[in-house]
Amino acid sequence: MHVSSLDILRDTFGFERFRAGQEEIIADLLDGTSVLAVMPTGSGKSLCFQIPALLSDGLTVVVSPLVALMEDQVAALRLSGVEAETINSSRSYENNADSWRRAAAGTTRLLYISPERLMTERMLAALGKLPVKLFAIDEAHCISRWGPAFRPDYQDLMHLKDKFPGIPIAAMTATADEATRADIAQKLFGDRGRVFVSGFDRPNIRLGVTMRANWKRQLLDFVDERRGQSGIVYCLSRKKTEEAAAFLSDNGITALAYHAGMDAGVRTTHQERFMTEAGTVIVATIAFGMGIDKPDVRYVFHANLPGNMEAYYQEIGRAGRDGAPAEALMLYGLDDIRMRRMFIDQEDTDPDYKRREHKRLDTLVAFCETPECRRQALLSYFGETPEPCGNCDVCIDPPDLKDGTAAARDVVAVAGATGQVFGQAHLIDILRGADTEKIRKFNHDRLAEHGSGQDLSKDQWRSLIRQMVSAGLLELDIKGYGGLSITAKGAGLGQHDATFRYRIDTTKPTSAAKKPPPAAADLSDADSDLFAELKALRLRLAHAQGVPPYVIFPDKSLADMAKRQPRSRDDFAAMHGVGKSKLEKFSATFLEAINGFLERQA
Repeated sequence: MHVSSLDILRDTFGFERFRAGQEEIIADLLDGTSVLAVMPTGSGKSLCFQIPALLSDGLTVVVSPLVALMEDQVAALRLSGVEAETINSSRSYENNADSWRRAAAGTTRLLYISPERLMTERMLAALGKLPVKLFAIDEAHCISRWGPAFRPDYQDLMHLKDKFPGIPIAAMTATADEATRADIAQKLFGDRGRVFVSGFDRPNIRLGVTMRANWKRQLLDFVDERRGQSGIVYCLSRKKTEEAAAFLSDNGITALAYHAGMDAGVRTTHQERFMTEAGTVIVATIAFGMGIDKPDVRYVFHANLPGNMEAYYQEIGRAGRDGAPAEALMLYGLDDIRMRRMFIDQEDTDPDYKRREHKRLDTLVAFCETPECRRQALLSYFGETPEPCGNCDVCIDPPDLKDGTAAARDVVAVAGATGQVFGQAHLIDILRGADTEKIRKFNHDRLAEHGSGQDLSKDQWRSLIRQMVSAGLLELDIKGYGGLSITAKGAGLGQHDATFRYRIDTTKPTSAAKKPPPAAADLSDADSDLFAELKALRLRLAHAQGVPPYVIFPDKSLADMAKRQPRSRDDFAAMHGVGKSKLEKFSATFLEAINGFLERQA
């Protein structure tokens, strides 16, 4: 009997229909064509290689960057009745040897492995003796130096096409601009593959950016209004990560730190708690997150500016993978720009690479300062031209724009008169007529501009100067101490037709009313009670099996059960995400809980 990809989708994974692009990619891979698929987070990239693996008579090798991700994906596949294995550093030699024996014997359909372990001579030679039908590379942007998370160990994967000619490669990522896509495709399959790009939009994520004032207060206000929801807080440094986690914990929020400098065991424990415990907040550097497959993260909060637009897109993409409403809020200040530029210049890379990275940072800074729809600014970077979204802070509450031409000319005049070597704090002191030792030392109290800007507060001047830097009127000296110099564009402000308009900053984060979990938002009170009972049951089962709860069933499946209230095995088989294996494993347990709940309500 012929088994189709749709049969596998329904019988194994419990889904009724494919999402956009999946069928096309699966058909190409089954036809032997290599594919680079760039698809938004949560759009079902894994199914694009898992279904061909189950339809092919041989082994699919999946390259994944993180041990935790490999373990979770293998656990999820096994619960769906798929023979999958992983060989990784967290397992004992005996467990890895057992996994290899099953792969060599032909009983394993998918073998998950890290790039550094795969690309050893010994492993490549051993795989050369097996019927390998497909290589799948997850987080494929890691192979490109132009991507947001380059990993040198991924670089060697470019040799797979030579060592295994004729075997298709599926490269999957949510994050790649045009230059990065071309680089990945060239490295992995030369001119012999196909690039598939679906839309980058994640319309369920509300986008917001606000200037940094008191970052701890802003963080607490935002997280406290979303108490009980899972979220990720990104910080620039390890020290700030620890500080923010402790601060949230002191205010009664379950918050855990995560960064590369922590003990590996503690880091793993914190990640596991975040994956399994409801309402947990992880406070992390960018060391956390790649491949984190937790569907119910309700928000991502950036306490600092990310490295570039791709990194920002990738990091906010960890929110709302279940398709339900989620939020992304970023705090932003002039010190962020200086630090990010300093990081770029300190890298041991060639001048062309640094120039590209500065341009990428310019794009992100422009995104922060845009007075127009943020989603338009974000998606235009990836080559899309959407309509205004209605779901970002600019669309919801358009900013006030003010003519700042006269004030900007004063800043340019002061910067020029003081030799273009001083930072914003000193220039603001001059403009506001301050009497400081530094001003007296350099006789800056004798300048014509001294005291000319007393009508603006320090915060207003900081905002205006930050936006002048963003607009390319001033340039930060990142090698020194943040001195401001005048660009050619800034010098042109003295011309009669040159103007500068700036936005009036607001610092209040978007507020969130207390509301039920998104998956349960349209349930009645009684159905919501059943939903809560089913979540508790799922958590007990997950703890017993040592897997994250969503691996048992996602919230969407539990909401479907709570709403439709299946009473029989046949009814249960029709629920979202219930394939044959999960029907066998879980129907009796969940039906017992549902029937018990309904009897108590009668």
